[in-house]
Amino acid sequence: MSSTQVGAIAPGFSAEARPAVRALGSSLIREVANAGMGRDDVLAFWFGESDQPTPQFIRDAAIASLQSGETFYSQNFGRPYLREGLATCLSRLHGRPIGADRVAAVASGVSGLMLAAQAVVSPGDRVVAITPLWPNLVEIPRILGADVVRVPLVVRDNRWTLDLDRLLEALTPDTRMLLINSPNNPTGWTIDDAGIDAILAHCRRHGIWVLADDAYERLVHDPALRSAPSFLTRYEPDDRIISVNTFSKAWTMTGWRAGWIVAPERLMPDLGKIIEYNTSCILEPTQRAAAAALQHGEPEVAALRARLTATRTQLVNALTALPGVEVPEAGGAMYVFFRVNGQNDTFALAKALVQDVGLGLAPGAAFGPEGNGWLRWCHAVAPGRLDEGVNRLRRFLGRN
Repeated sequence: MSSTQVGAIAPGFSAEARPAVRALGSSLIREVANAGMGRDDVLAFWFGESDQPTPQFIRDAAIASLQSGETFYSQNFGRPYLREGLATCLSRLHGRPIGADRVAAVASGVSGLMLAAQAVVSPGDRVVAITPLWPNLVEIPRILGADVVRVPLVVRDNRWTLDLDRLLEALTPDTRMLLINSPNNPTGWTIDDAGIDAILAHCRRHGIWVLADDAYERLVHDPALRSAPSFLTRYEPDDRIISVNTFSKAWTMTGWRAGWIVAPERLMPDLGKIIEYNTSCILEPTQRAAAAALQHGEPEVAALRARLTATRTQLVNALTALPGVEVPEAGGAMYVFFRVNGQNDTFALAKALVQDVGLGLAPGAAFGPEGNGWLRWCHAVAPGRLDEGVNRLRRFLGRN
């Protein structure tokens, strides 16, 4: 049968995604990583994960669940034991009651961010983001057809800082949502209580949603803090605050794809619909593992925090000993965001580092135009690997 008989494709139509999706940028981190994957000689620090496997007791909980046959569908919001465990943990952590009826267990933190945005963002909405920022977070509203306005962090007195006045000016009455990630990926910037109070008062006044990506809230360097300052500590009924979090970072569970959402009670019924139409539910062995992490994982979180503080200090000291390297201070997360004088195109620099000395770092441009000129180094690794990585950077800089 000829194409004429079945009907020809009309002019102007092609088999491609809609414009908003085609306009998305591809991951520059992946592009650099792809250049080095498969090479045994590359030391990779480009992804945001620990080099330690998930603790054995967490893995054992999933194994037991599989062996007992827990492989069926579960509730959209997750099993009650996990939702209640999250509510108890979060209430204790933030000193405010957070009921299980406001908690949804979801299939990863990034899925939670997409679900939250789908619930409240419409095409043409204005969304404000504090940047540089993990690209997934700023691209999610763009997938939904929203416009994203970027408010960059600045370096003042050798520390990453939020220009609060500039942010509040950007949060105009027609803004639908603020995206905020603290501690921040890639810079490690961490908001303070005064910043939260000012932002929340402004957003309440204008009815602006706050979507907080709290993936690194437990990974702060100040030993006096159990977690980073949180919008959840200020929540009042019907506040437009959504917190999304993950088991990936603090419990070294990156591959498990387990996260959660805390949202206003009135949003939850509609959020349940969106979960049903996206992922339906989260695998129960993963839920058992997550529940075990909550019940018995505090020593693991404390140990990881101590390691991160030590490795950050080690890496910062080694980098600042190199000529022309600038490393601003930061309050949390698992990254050092630094720059080398005279190196403005750090995407090209990151590719050259892989090619010439087998050093895998994330280019700052992956986190937006504000990040160009910077490199991100994940320091959640063994100290010896950091030493060798710095040696390779030193060797590269000595040649160029």
